[in-house]
This record gives sequence, C-alpha cells and structure tokens, in this order.
Amino acid sequence: MSPASAAAAPARPAVTAMSEQAAAAAVAAACVTLGLPTVRSQAQEIAQAAARDRLTHGAFLAEVLVAECDDRDARRRLRRVKEAKFPRTKRLEDFDHATIADLPPATLAHLATGAWIDAGEPLVLLGDSGTGKTHLLIALGTAAAEQGRRVRYVTTAALVNELAEAAQDHQLSRVIGRYARIDLLCLDEVGYVHLDPQGAELLFQIITEREERASIACASNAPFSEWGTTFTDPRLAAAVVDRLTFNAHIINTGTSSYRLRASRAKKGAAPS
Repeated sequence: MSPASAAAAPARPAVTAMSEQAAAAAVAAACVTLGLPTVRSQAQEIAQAAARDRLTHGAFLAEVLVAECDDRDARRRLRRVKEAKFPRTKRLEDFDHATIADLPPATLAHLATGAWIDAGEPLVLLGDSGTGKTHLLIALGTAAAEQGRRVRYVTTAALVNELAEAAQDHQLSRVIGRYARIDLLCLDEVGYVHLDPQGAELLFQIITEREERASIACASNAPFSEWGTTFTDPRLAAAVVDRLTFNAHIINTGTSSYRLRASRAKKGAAPS
C-alpha cells in the first residue's frame, strides 16, 4: 500500500480494554446519557445469552438495540392509550359483534386496521342505549391508539363545555388547533343533550376543522332525523350530518340491549 493510500484509509475505532465491572459502569452511564433504559436494564443479561449462544458482536448489538426499540414501542402504545382519556377499558376481542347484524366480521376487521382513519373517513354508530355503541367506540379508539395514532375520547357535552370555557378565556383557537392535530376524535353521546346555539356552533367548528382530513368517530342514540333537536338550527344540523356522513362508515347497532344480554349471559353462566 502506497503512503497516499495509507493516509486515505479510514482509521479504525479506538478500543479501550476494560474490566467487566468498568464495562458495566460505562454501559450504564452511556445509557443514562442516551436515554436507553431497556439497554441499561437488559444489557448484561443479553450479553450472557450472547456469549452462551456464541453470537457475533454485531448480533449482540442487534439484540440490545431491538430490545430497546420493542420496549420503546410498547411504552409509546401505552402512552397513546392513556392520552386518549378513555373512561374505561374496552377491547375489540371482548365485543360480541355477532349481535349486530349491521357489523359483519369483514367490516369489523377493516375498521380494526385503522385504514379509515388514515383516509380521514368518519365513523357513525347509531342505536338505542345499551346496544354497544360506546364499547365499540372505545375499543376501536384503543386499537387505533395502540397502533401509534393520536386519539382523544370525549363526550359531546364535555367537549362543548371545554370549547365554551376556551372561548371565554380567549383560547378557542388554541383548543381547536389541539383537537385538529389528533388522528381520531371519538365523540360520544351525540344527541344526548340539547346544545344552545353557541355550543352547537362551537362543535361545528371542530367538525369543520377535521372535515375530509382527520377522522371523527361518533356514537348517537338518535337517528339523523332527530339531530335538529340537538343542534337547534335545522340548517346547522343538516350541515353536521352532511360532514359526518360523507364517505362515512355508518353502523346501526340496533335496539336490543347489549348490556342486558351480557348481564343475562353472566347470570346464566354463574354456578348455582
């Protein structure tokens, strides 16, 4: 090799000889600096397994980094679910979709993927009280959060109150902007309470801000024809329905109480 070639060759990384104790201390310190809690807690255990299985240094490095990535992803999923502020835990695997004729397995499987959220499509759940609307709303929201999406659950009354307080404090634009940035807004109990004109207009602003861009999943015990009593202004009610039904997935959960059936099933399964 010529002197010029030798000068151009990259220098090999310097390696410092360390005792096992010093190496462990150095790894712990570096993990604190770099924010790698999983590597810090599992590095020694993985190193022992790597030595036992005769892994290469590269394979050992891959193992610790994958462990960190997997754990970080799990923490992120938990954080997304917590940030969604669901009132209780509901999961799709606990939902008996066979009781809803308007929800075939293929439709539920598609909704579970969250592709409709990525496409900015709405979801509307209509049915009587106790037919599983909120369970399905929370379960689909939980699945979306666990897939890494930003989700927020809120009742219609609570959202309108929050918007009204923000308007009084001159913070309305900030609050609307915050709701606009989430991937899925789970809006429960639409039509349960009568909204005054200001509250209806504030809610309409949220819906308009997300139109065809970010998904809203809502649940209501009132058919669309009765939403005029909630939004007071028939034209406003028609505009809300128009925005929430365009390219929407509309599911009718029926009239038979899901909760009542579940309670009877539990009683029937209980030992005498």
